[in-house]
This record gives sequence, C-alpha cells and structure tokens, in this order.
Amino acid sequence: METAPQFFRHGPGPLARLLFFALLSLLLMVMDTRFKYLPEIRQTIAMVLNPLQRMAYLPAEIFDQVSGLFVSRSLVDEITHLRGRHLSDQGKLLELSALEAENVQLRNLLEMELRVEVQSTTAEILYIPNDPFSRKVTLDKGSLSGTQLGQVVVDDVGVIGQITRIYPWMSEVTLITDKDHSVPVQLVRNGLRSMVVGIGQDGIMELRYLAANADIQSGDLLVTSGIDGIYPPGLPVATVSKIESDTTYSFARITCIPAAGVSRNRQVLILSPLPPIPERPEEPVENIRKDKKRGKIGLR
Repeated sequence: METAPQFFRHGPGPLARLLFFALLSLLLMVMDTRFKYLPEIRQTIAMVLNPLQRMAYLPAEIFDQVSGLFVSRSLVDEITHLRGRHLSDQGKLLELSALEAENVQLRNLLEMELRVEVQSTTAEILYIPNDPFSRKVTLDKGSLSGTQLGQVVVDDVGVIGQITRIYPWMSEVTLITDKDHSVPVQLVRNGLRSMVVGIGQDGIMELRYLAANADIQSGDLLVTSGIDGIYPPGLPVATVSKIESDTTYSFARITCIPAAGVSRNRQVLILSPLPPIPERPEEPVENIRKDKKRGKIGLR
C-alpha cells in the first residue's frame, strides 16, 4: 500500500484544533485560579518580551518626541509673540490713559476759559528749570505769539503765576509759590482781604498781614481780590491749612496750600491783560484853596 508524501499529509481539522485550544485555555484558567501557577510564568514571559515591546514602541516614541519638539518650538514662538503684543498693547494703553487724562484736563481748561471773563491763550509747559532758589516754568508762547510781561497764568483749578520774562518763542512764568511773588486775595467766606506770599517751597504759601484775632478758619478758600489791576477777581489761589495765633504778635501766622500746580498738568491758560485802572481824578483848584483857608483858620 502506497503512502502519500510527507508534505501532502494533513493534520487535525480546524474544528479539532479549536476544541483543543479551547480545552487548553479552560485548563490553564482553572490552574491559574486554583493553584496560582501561572503568575510566575507570565512575569518571566513579560521580562523576556519587554525589550521586544520597547523596540516595537521605539518608532512611536521617537515620532512623539519629534512632534513634541516642534510643538514646543511653536509654543515658544507663540509665547514670545504674545509677550511682544502684550508689551505693545500695554504701551498703547498707557498712551491712551495719558491722552484721556490730558483730554479731561483740556476740557476743564476750556471750562475755566469760559468762566474767565477776559480773553486767554492756551500754552504748554516746556520744562521746569532745576533752580532750588526759585519757582519758575517755561511756556511755549513768546513775544511772537503776543505774550506780554505781567500776564496771569492759570490752569483748570486756579492761579499758577505771572509772566516775568519773555523770549521770541518762549516765556518764563514765576509761580505764586516763589519767595518773591505775592498775590492780593480775599476770603470767600467773609470777604476779608489780605496778601498771600510764596516762601520758595512747592505746595506751601503764607497769608500775611492779618491780625491774630482775625475771622479766619482752616479750610477757607482764598481767591484773587482784583484790587491790584493785574489778577482778575474771583480766581482760586489757595486754601488755608494751618493757623498759628499768638497774642504777643500783631499778626497771625497762616499757612496755605496752593489751589493750582504745575506738577499735575502741562496745558495752561495765559490771560489777557486787564484794562488799566483809571487814575485818581485831580481835585479842582478852588477846593484846594478852600482846604488851605480852613487849615489856616483852624490854626488861628
């Protein structure tokens, strides 16, 4: 009887193989559950296959690292770009805040210009000289702009000073806090008139020539009286901050705080000069002769 070649022999059928491996699986599961023999085998197999698994996952890890590198680089570029935009936006925000504050000050200046009866010209502070012995500022309006000596300078709050020197394109303003500057003032509360004088320090002035028992209180507002013919009446000048009365002295020592200041704003108003005060009329010659006769009679 002839036998078939070895490579033409057929093993068990598919169904027999399925049943064999199913029974083997059940047997292994029962042994693993009852006798705990397989954990050591699994650990041994896992240790043997671990290098192979790592080698199999190596291309994926390399791809993830390269992708992460490109992603990190793009994130760094994006963060750098966002930081630059943040700084640019911050600078623009500061500029907008400064412009908003300047617009508010200009609107207040416009209201001040409408309140003041005399004509005025808008000017800008160029710089403040570094002189510890004087309080002066320089404006961008000079003689070519029609500026004159003695003109009063105000901001949106009150009086700043007076023009004391003129150049073709600039002018110098002596502040009311300068030690050589004085302004005739009047108390708003009771109409009491006096003179406020600078002492050469920013933010401090003195109200002089008031008796120790004068009716004055802390917080009283001082405005220009207008009796000098230079400052228009009613402009805020200072506020009384401290009163020192001593009966041994004829006058009280009164400290004031200026209402306006050049440290807050750059725009100011230059007021036009007031009309000259009319001179005192001369008395008729007949009245003078009568006064002389009355004097002689009185002497007799």
